[in-house]
Formats: sequence, C-alpha cells, structure tokens
Amino acid sequence: MKAVRVHAYGGPEQLRYEDIEIGEPGPGEALVRHSAIGLNFADLHNRAGRYPLPSLPHVLGGEAAGTVAAIGPGVKSVAVGDRVAYAAGGPDFAPGAYAEARLFPADQLIRVPDEIDDITAGALFTKGITAQYLLKAVYTVQPGETILVHAAAGGVGSFLTQWARHLGARVIGVVSSEEKAALARDNGCHHVLLAGDPDIPRQVRALTAGEGLPVVYDSVGKDTFETSLACLRPRGLMVSFGSASGKVPPFDLFTLNSRGSLFVTSAAFAWFVRNRGELLMRAADVLDVVLRGVVKVHVGATMPLKDAAEAHRALEARSTLGATVLIP
Repeated sequence: MKAVRVHAYGGPEQLRYEDIEIGEPGPGEALVRHSAIGLNFADLHNRAGRYPLPSLPHVLGGEAAGTVAAIGPGVKSVAVGDRVAYAAGGPDFAPGAYAEARLFPADQLIRVPDEIDDITAGALFTKGITAQYLLKAVYTVQPGETILVHAAAGGVGSFLTQWARHLGARVIGVVSSEEKAALARDNGCHHVLLAGDPDIPRQVRALTAGEGLPVVYDSVGKDTFETSLACLRPRGLMVSFGSASGKVPPFDLFTLNSRGSLFVTSAAFAWFVRNRGELLMRAADVLDVVLRGVVKVHVGATMPLKDAAEAHRALEARSTLGATVLIP
C-alpha cells in the first residue's frame, strides 16, 4: 500500500512516498480505502515535530474520505461498502490519512450522504466541525454581532465566514492578498482587511463605533496575537485555534486586565469531539448547512498524494485558496 511518511522531523523534503504494510482490522476497527485526503495545517506541525507523532517513521494526515473495505469484530457503527469520512482529533486519534488505505476506529467514522461527493467529503469535516464548535460552543455568535476572522479565505476561515453570516453576524475577514480578499467577500465577509496592516485595530474600532469586538477567531498565532487582543471590546474573547505563523510567545497575564478584563482561550478540536455522540452531533450540523447551501465548500486544488511535499510548500507559503485535497 502506498503512503507518505516522515522518518525524521523537518521540512517538506522529509516526506517520502513509499510502500507500507496494512494488516486486517482488529476489534472495533474498520479498514477504509481512501478516495480523498484533506490537507490541514496540523499536518505541517506533525511533519516539523511541533505536534510530535506517536513514533517515527509515521504516516501523516488527519482527515480523509473513502469506503469501508472490511470491519473487525464487534463493529456495529459502519458496514462494508459504507462511504465514510473522518476528521482530526477525538479520543485515541493518530495521524495516518496520507495513504491509499488505513485501519481506523470505527466509532470515529462519519457516514457520508450520497449528495456529498468524495472530494468535498475529504475536505469537509475537520474544517466544518472546527467552525461548528468555534461558532456554537467556544463562543455563541449572536445575530447583529460583529466578529473578526483571520485567514478568512482559508479552509476553516471560509467555513467560518459563511456560517457566521448565516447566523446573522457582521463579519470582518483578514486575508493576506487581494486575490484572497475577493474570495473572502464571496464567502460573505462584509469587510475585508489585509494582514500585516498595523491599522487593523483602528479600522475595527471605526467599524464598531469605537467599541471593539466581542470575539476574534485567530488561527495564525504569533504574527496576529497582539492585533487580535487590540481589536476586542472590554470582556471580549480571543479564540486561538491555530499557529500558522508560529507559537504565541509568553505574555504578562495582567495585560488582559488592563485592556478590559479580556478572555483568551486555545480551542483544540479533540476536546469538542470527546465521544461518538458529540462527534455525530457536530458532523450532522455541518452536513445540514452544506446540504442546504448555507456553506459552500471551496476546494481550491487537488493534487496526487505522491506530490504531498508540493502541497505542504504551497500551504506554508499561504498561496492556497480554500481547501486542498490529495488524491491517492
């Protein structure tokens, strides 16, 4: 079976397209033959060692869609022939999606309805479920509120902006280029600002009558952390859910007090899909908004699995639009 593994942590050059052995499914497991594999920024962190892998060498990847080819003893949640997908996180999760097939805990698989094609399914659930818990669990976005989303033209950002607008929010998107600004507007952003502009907090204050925002969603990390805090109103919430530019450096907690008793949280996927019931509840909400056309899943590129290193370079360079899907 072909797969992409890393034998040592480092850059995209560490990715090796090679043969691996896959055994038969054990108790509670399913063998899933992949048709589409989602690319996520966490894959880059795994490759670089920022999110350490269970062992080396190891297959990368936290998201894929495919078909159940076999099931192990005791599996009741899926059957052979079911179209399924899975997303990064959850109990006992380990990377391993960059492969033609893999063994996977059956109770962490999501059935894919016929209306969703394979490529969309491969890009859907990590980003969609992340948007779901950010908008409805970490902070409950209300109609009439103004929110800010960094990386608004990315995979999660595109989902967040469309869904937040549907919920009645006024959405400010921050993007890194004019090309991405056009996509962000298409995705429902009422206002689009360019990343790196030191005037972003002032522009946000101008758009909110000087008050600031109740919540900022930040997947960029080091480069945007201070800007995100500066955009908040008193008792506002900064939601960190990624670190594309690097880890946020240590800071004086008392500054949250002096800036208006601000709140900061780091919202990790795994803590919002802690059991099958929670996973399926959030997945059902994602499928509902996609099937009703509330959210359109934008797949900006598909690439062969063997070209995973090229896909990593594009994502690191922030040259991707929407989601990227690898095809085994």
